[in-house]
This record gives sequence, C-alpha cells and structure tokens, in this order.
Amino acid sequence: MRSFDLSRRGVIGSAAALAACGPTGGMPGSLGGADMARGHLLRDAFGDAVPAETRRTGIAILGGGIAGLAAAWTLAEAGYRDFRLLELEDRSGGNARSGRNAITAYPLGAHYLPIPNVEAVGVRHLLDRLGVITGWQGSTPVFDPYQLVGDPDERLLRLGRWQEGLVPTLALAKTDHDQIERFFAAMASFRDARGSDGRPAFAIPMALSSRDPTLLALDGQSWTAWLDRHGYTSAELRAHIRYVCRDEYGTEPGDVSAWTGIHYFAGRRGDAVGDGDAVLTWPGGTGHLAEAMAARVAGHVDTGHVVGRVRRRGDGVSIDALDAIRRRRVRIEADAAIIAMPRFVAAHVVEGWEGSADGFSYAPWIVANVSVDRLPGGPGAALAWDNVSATSNSLGYVVATHQGLASVGGASVLTWYLPLSEMAPARARALMQARPLADWQRIVHDDLMAMNPDLDGAISRIDVWRWGHAMVRPVPGFMWGQARQAAARFAPPLFAAHSDLSGISIFEEAHYRGTLAAEAAMREAGFAHHSLLAA
Repeated sequence: MRSFDLSRRGVIGSAAALAACGPTGGMPGSLGGADMARGHLLRDAFGDAVPAETRRTGIAILGGGIAGLAAAWTLAEAGYRDFRLLELEDRSGGNARSGRNAITAYPLGAHYLPIPNVEAVGVRHLLDRLGVITGWQGSTPVFDPYQLVGDPDERLLRLGRWQEGLVPTLALAKTDHDQIERFFAAMASFRDARGSDGRPAFAIPMALSSRDPTLLALDGQSWTAWLDRHGYTSAELRAHIRYVCRDEYGTEPGDVSAWTGIHYFAGRRGDAVGDGDAVLTWPGGTGHLAEAMAARVAGHVDTGHVVGRVRRRGDGVSIDALDAIRRRRVRIEADAAIIAMPRFVAAHVVEGWEGSADGFSYAPWIVANVSVDRLPGGPGAALAWDNVSATSNSLGYVVATHQGLASVGGASVLTWYLPLSEMAPARARALMQARPLADWQRIVHDDLMAMNPDLDGAISRIDVWRWGHAMVRPVPGFMWGQARQAAARFAPPLFAAHSDLSGISIFEEAHYRGTLAAEAAMREAGFAHHSLLAA
C-alpha cells in the first residue's frame, strides 16, 4: 500500500521542489480549519473582572455541533423557548459543516448518514420533520429517493481497474475469498444476536446495546488481536478492515477495540423500503442536516462566543464568555447548562471537571475539496459517489455533485479524505500545523492523479481543511471503561452532551446525546414534554 511521507523531514525535503515548479505551484486554494485563535483563548484565565454585559436564560447550550443543535431542536420541538446556544465558530455544525463555491456545496467533514436503525427514534423523528422521510408503510419509513445516494454508490480501484463496491471481489485467491465470506457471515451473526439481557448485541445509539459480559469483554482487546485469534489473516480482508477503521474512527485497527470494530459491521440494521443498506447524502454532506437544524432555532443561536468558564452558582450556572465579534466579555446566568463541547474543551472550562478528559483521545484528519473542470473516469466500473483506491493511504474521494443529474460531464468538486492515523495524534496535530498549503496540495494532487490520470490538467483549485480533533478514538477499554461512562453521567444543573460520550463520532450518537441531555434538563426544570426518544 502506497504511503505518504507525513514526517517533518518529508515536509522540509519537499519544500524546495515545490517552490521551484510542479503541477501545484501557484495552485489556487486555502488552508482552513477550526478557529484555533479563538479556541486558544480558552488557555487564558478569564479572571474575576466584571463582564461588560450579563444575560439571563433558562437553559444554556454550550457548543453548536450536532449534539448542541439536537439539544436546541429538542427544546424547540417541546415548546421550550427560554434557551440560548453559544458556538465558538461563526457557523454552527461542528464537523458536519459544509462549504460552497461557484460549482456546488461540499462537505468539510461528515458526508453521509446511513439509514437509521429502528431504535434511533430521535433521528427518525428529525428526518420525518425535515421531509427526508416522505411517508410510512406501517412502521417502515419511506425515504425521499432524491436524498438516498444515487447509483453507482461505491467503487474500488484495484489491480489497475475500478470494481463496484469497496470489498475486494475480482481475481481473489481462494483463501482470501473464503475468509471474506466467513468474516461477513460472522458479522451478520453478531448483527442478529441479542445478549443475555435481551438487548441487541450491538445497537445505534450504542447506549442501547447489550450489557452481556461476554460481549463487553470484547472491548478489552484490540480489533487486530481479535482478527488474529479468529484466523482472519487475508491481506485483502485486512486492507478493507483497515479502510473501515480509518474511515469511521480515524484510527488504525490495532488502536480500536474489538467491540468497536464489530460494532461497525453489526451495529447497523436500518430498514427501509427498497435498499436497507443505502445511505442518505447531499452535496454538502451532513451539513445539509446541520443547516436545517440551525435554521429551526436561528433566533436562539449566538455564534462567535468563546466560553471560558462554567461554574455552578447556587441552584444554577454562571457562564463567562467572550463575544469575539464585538470583543467584549459577557456573563450568562442560567438555570441549567447543556455541555455540548468536546470533552477535551469542556475539561478546560467547566469548574469541577478537571481531569475529566483523561482517557479521551482524538483523531486528526485532513479534508481537501478539489475543484475540477471535468469528472474523472477510469477503466472498469463507472464513476461512483465514493471512490477508493486499494493502493492509496488516503480514503479516496466523494463526488459532491453526484446527486445532481445536471452535473454529469461538467465541473465538480471532489472531497478527498486522509486521517493521520499512522502516527501519535499529538505528533500528527503538530505536523498538520507545520505543513504549508502547497505541501498539502501536492499530496492531494499526486494521490488523485495516481487514481485518475485522466484528471491531468482538470484540477483548478485545492482547498484544504484541517481537523485537529476530528473525532474521539475508541481505543481498547474506552467504550465500556470508567472514563467514558463517568463522563456520560448527568450532574444537574450540568448536562453532558457530545458524541464523545458514546465513543463513536457519528451523527446518530451526537444527536442522541444532545436529545437525551435536553430532555433531562427539561425534566429537571419541571417542564412537561413528550420524549423524542420514546419508541
């Protein structure tokens, strides 16, 4: 498998060549990411100076990713109006945000939502309210076909040709074929299994999974160790499993627990009319959903607010923040606060939570949006929505215009993904900041050209986005360990809400955590409401 030189030596060694010439020399583009300048304000003590302004609200939501937006949506759906959402960035959405250029909207992070499980009641309600679900056949949802990913959906470049699907199928040795068949049969058994407590062995949301000790014991070993123990040695199978781990968790199989590895294959049981394995997607990825959720609660959202300190005060909460737009300190007095920040941020700002980020680690990612004058092709299977090369260390690219028939043959944006999973996260984050735009552009350009030489001369712009803490890493022992479970407990008037608390950074988990916290906060306030999580 081809590997990029991600070392500092590689950065320095390539700089001179890039300065001299090359296909990306002078390439238009930008180097973006989370607003670190604002984020680093958290390192500065806010002190005890009197704020320029004091505001009052019933429930404060701190963080505007999917968890925070879900909390706000839940309050609004219940008819609770006395709340404010504070978001550090100029736009809410977290790693579900999207960008846009003259060609199309495109993802900056998450780019799809699988058909939700029956137990994902809150997500189903959201999709119903947004018109993604257009009707019901009994208890089975009918999805808008224009929001289901169009065919062809996936292809894999292997042995010099594109094949349909991401699991290797062509020219396999018998041992590879047999192991792949045996592996997926085993995963199907886990998917259909129930624990001794009657719960699904693996569920989404993960909190609804079985607590059967034999299943939870899987969390104590690495995914690689489990595969070794069960004789899954096929290089072809291992390459696919590595792709899955890096795509879903930003982490190598040896650094993921066996429980989490199996959960990916066994946790989804989405049912729908037609293809139950389909996913929902939009040009801007899950930014489409984030924007719809934000629009629903627009009058309650304060962007550009850096929360610096959260303290319990009597029966309520006092929140000190910097209004970065107006450059003034504000204090928010609230009856309760929903902490929808990543755990590593919350540990810095919530008094009494010192050390609460112990055991939490995060995967850094690079996402590049590549503007092209024409769509790529290649021998074998036709261009798909998701395109992956078996010989690349990247995760390939998705085609932002795939859902629009009018875009066929024209300009498009290819969203390219690379988790920096081959080095320690802290080292990867340092490298991410040190490497200049031109170096990232060269890496992206060369990888795309290796996959699609027919793109020669078609790339007009490469915009690079850096996620230093893109997602929590489900390392062995984390999913069912004390750190995660303790962090997920509520301590009114503070209510924790973030996908970190599930150990898996996916839309459904963030939505569940935000909804759960909002409903708990309303119960604490004595506000009557119908639960969006009740079946």
